[in-house]
Amino acid sequence: MLEREVKLLFRTSDEARAAIAAAGASPFRTRRFQDDALFDSTDESLRRQGCTLRVRTERADVGLQPQRVLLTFKGPVQPGAMKLREEHETAVSEGDALARVLAALGLRVWFRYQKYREEFAAPDLIIAIDETPVGTFVEVEGSEDAILAMTGALGRGPADFILDSYYRLFMIRREQFGLTGPHMVFSAE
Repeated sequence: MLEREVKLLFRTSDEARAAIAAAGASPFRTRRFQDDALFDSTDESLRRQGCTLRVRTERADVGLQPQRVLLTFKGPVQPGAMKLREEHETAVSEGDALARVLAALGLRVWFRYQKYREEFAAPDLIIAIDETPVGTFVEVEGSEDAILAMTGALGRGPADFILDSYYRLFMIRREQFGLTGPHMVFSAE
């Protein structure tokens, strides 16, 4: 499956939520905590190919039991005005067991990032509000036409599109937010 998306920067989640509601999107998934771990080999073979292997653990909030664990592979980003890449994702029942399997295969966590995510739906797309340690981003994923229509309804255009990964955004914005560790995690971590 191909994933097509763009990110937009918003000042606050309330501002983003109001803009999304005004654009006509409907609530889809409630706000939850996501803890993402990116895995790679010690020689960084996945990163060198432009690929990502992610384990996402979702909880209602920090410290609570996992509600869902997802394993996702993302291929290299294809050139274009929007981020477009191959994506394969599956739910996993035992996140700890999966981490042990990946370690046994010689993979290790090289980057972690956390966010609170709330999702909305509109025809041919999903809109997510991501509250991260480096700012609030709205991720718009779907067909090219639907993305252009929704970003326009949000008062944004292609010049506002952010195609960077959360790792890249963390590297760009970490000093601005006083983050000194190697991972994009909330301060309680």
